[in-house]
Amino acid sequence: MLPEVIENAVKKQLSTTFGTEVSILSSQSLSGGSINEAYKLETSAGNFFMKYNYANRFPFMFEKEAKGLSLLKKTGEIPVPTVVSHGQAGDYSFLILNYIDSSVKSNDFWDDFGTSLAGLHKHFGDSFGLDHDNYIGSLYQCNNQHEDWNSFFIEERLERQMKLAMDSGLVGRSLIAGFERLFTRLPEIFPVEPSSLIHGDLWSGNYMVNEKGRACIIDPAVYYGHREMDIGMSRLFGVFGKGFYEAYNREYPMQPGWRERIEICNLYPLMVHVNLFGQGYVGSVQSILSKFKKF
Repeated sequence: MLPEVIENAVKKQLSTTFGTEVSILSSQSLSGGSINEAYKLETSAGNFFMKYNYANRFPFMFEKEAKGLSLLKKTGEIPVPTVVSHGQAGDYSFLILNYIDSSVKSNDFWDDFGTSLAGLHKHFGDSFGLDHDNYIGSLYQCNNQHEDWNSFFIEERLERQMKLAMDSGLVGRSLIAGFERLFTRLPEIFPVEPSSLIHGDLWSGNYMVNEKGRACIIDPAVYYGHREMDIGMSRLFGVFGKGFYEAYNREYPMQPGWRERIEICNLYPLMVHVNLFGQGYVGSVQSILSKFKKF
């Protein structure tokens, strides 16, 4: 049941947003989220998606998610939920988005998805990172800006996850040594490219099929990074359709060797999973590190 303090705050926020008194007709708890409580709200102003959590558990999480969604939506390249409002109610914070009516994939779903993502990746930044930090899942994600991809990838992505795992006793010195050997090789592994605006957590659970049968991306961990980070995530926990990669490559061809490099890209989300879910993911990290000498 939706806490009364949140219900009252949401009604107030929606009324302010739409300039008229808004009433909540019904609220339905939604499954699928592992971090936050999620609801479908039927109101006098339409249907909305809302999620909430204790404000002190993940400080400013929803504010940062709202900024990321707005940044993606501003490009006009790919469907993204519209941010309606976010705020705080007592001990809770919440985020309200327009409700996406899930449908079936259109006939050209994967082609459209790949083309749209390529368009997003053509929005370039002046550096690697972002002007604010955010979250990936429930882990804080530092986006300090760097002039080159390799230093950003090492310092803001891999080293931070390595330290967290070491401090928690999840990995040993031998794994850290494997990362350190890899770091010396990165300049010859990754081709130089401009920083692209990326979703940052683009696995199969972070897109929906909207009412038009198109892919709508959700739950971003946005920053300007190497575009192969998104491509890698798309193949980590269930591969996207073949047409997705064909369309992407037509629109914005990837450089030779991308299939091998995305394994290295996936060291970051795998280490995130180590820190969130435990040692079950360490073997996958070790397997990738053992391959890098082949480059």
